[in-house]
Amino acid sequence: MRMANIVVLGAGVSGHTAALHLRRILGKEHSVTVVTPNRDWNWIPSNIWVGVGTMPQQKVLFPLAPIYKKKGINLVQAKATQIWPNGGDGVDSGFVEVESTLPGQEGRRARIPYDYLINATGPKLRFEATPGLGPDQGETVSVCTADHAVHAARELDALIERARAGQKQVAVVGTGHGTCTCEGAAFEYVFNVDDRLRRAGVRDMVRLVFLTNEAELGDFGVDGMTFVDRGFETSSELWTGSLFRERNVEAILGTAVEQIADGVITYETLDGEKHKLSFDFAMLLPPFGGVPLKAFDADGTDISEKMFAPSGFMKVDADYTPKPYEEWRAADWPKTYEAPLFPNVFAVGIAFAPPHQISRPRTTPNGTMIAPAPPRTGMPSGVMGKAVAQTIAKRIKDPNATAVSASMANMGAACVASAGTGMTQGSAAAMTMMPVVPDYVKYPTGRDIKDTRGDIGLSGHWVKLMLHYLFIYKAKANPFWFLIPE
Repeated sequence: MRMANIVVLGAGVSGHTAALHLRRILGKEHSVTVVTPNRDWNWIPSNIWVGVGTMPQQKVLFPLAPIYKKKGINLVQAKATQIWPNGGDGVDSGFVEVESTLPGQEGRRARIPYDYLINATGPKLRFEATPGLGPDQGETVSVCTADHAVHAARELDALIERARAGQKQVAVVGTGHGTCTCEGAAFEYVFNVDDRLRRAGVRDMVRLVFLTNEAELGDFGVDGMTFVDRGFETSSELWTGSLFRERNVEAILGTAVEQIADGVITYETLDGEKHKLSFDFAMLLPPFGGVPLKAFDADGTDISEKMFAPSGFMKVDADYTPKPYEEWRAADWPKTYEAPLFPNVFAVGIAFAPPHQISRPRTTPNGTMIAPAPPRTGMPSGVMGKAVAQTIAKRIKDPNATAVSASMANMGAACVASAGTGMTQGSAAAMTMMPVVPDYVKYPTGRDIKDTRGDIGLSGHWVKLMLHYLFIYKAKANPFWFLIPE
């Protein structure tokens, strides 16, 4: 068994989890290299709290270099730009070309050879998809990164001060495009804003609006959920709707934001009507796309279209055959996350291309697509990262070894969405679903109703806070970190 070089692109939940498990499983004769443009690891779910000013930025970040040095993982602070899976240009093995992001070395190029490659690059935040969207070139804030969240908290503080001065305000939270994902993060943020406004004593001065591409509340990009609550079968639509009514948060559903300009959001609804909404503060999530990666064959032929979907996400072992929404099945989803043409290349987390929508895609009379994209973050990302690490470890010993399966159609997931902080006054919506991708062939409601449930209350906040510290502990690879589930 010869030495193997494993390269992981990205150090988010999937990539970091894969790298740690690879280093734990493999002997020291094998190398594990992580390529990431960021020096810090960010526990993104807690950016919500940073974004309302209830948690400092340093609580959700830590530097990667000391962790990787301790574990014997090579860290390359750079962004990947090209993949050459068959080698080429004088290099016999597959390699990735990267550009340094180190201060003073920006843009410096290098080639990193690999025997196995894991694409865990995460998303490109496509703020440019909607004119006026985003904290840099637009008029809205974001909680997608820790820096964005700090900026959002400052803008929210300013809104609170204006409200205290007697000025009526409008705060809008939601999705900034018709094809966004992560509606759960917007759901979580709007209720943390609500909680912050109440604690500041200005809730009555602020109209709080939830603007979403979901056709129904509680869709979350997974076609909603059916579960049993206190002996009665109910839906996530009714369950989440009760929280909106209780907190007096106004929901505008089935929207595609067209542009944001001069403090006004222009959006289209499913009936094709155009509307305008003036705002004083807006946190609107961007759509996601694959990071700008190109792929080349050994002779220099561009094979990007073979390796990547039009969205920029990498194709894996899914069924990408075009079909009507009604004909898609849970079995069409990937199991091993191997690239079809290159069994030593994998894509996990947000980096892999979903075969189809989970929530029903809809088109307005004007031809505008309004379709929540499938979420692939958090718990599923970690499970995928670990499974691929196990597959690679098996393949190093036996190239014909069967891959470890981790299909989202067989995978459960838990989500705890904060609705306000505080050990005695906090609240959270805790949800579990089994499986993530509904299987209407196997289950009448699409999911196992025994393992799909929801609850709202103080205990959920305690769980959310506990998970924050547990996953920071795990990500720092502290003693027995691997005993904490993904």
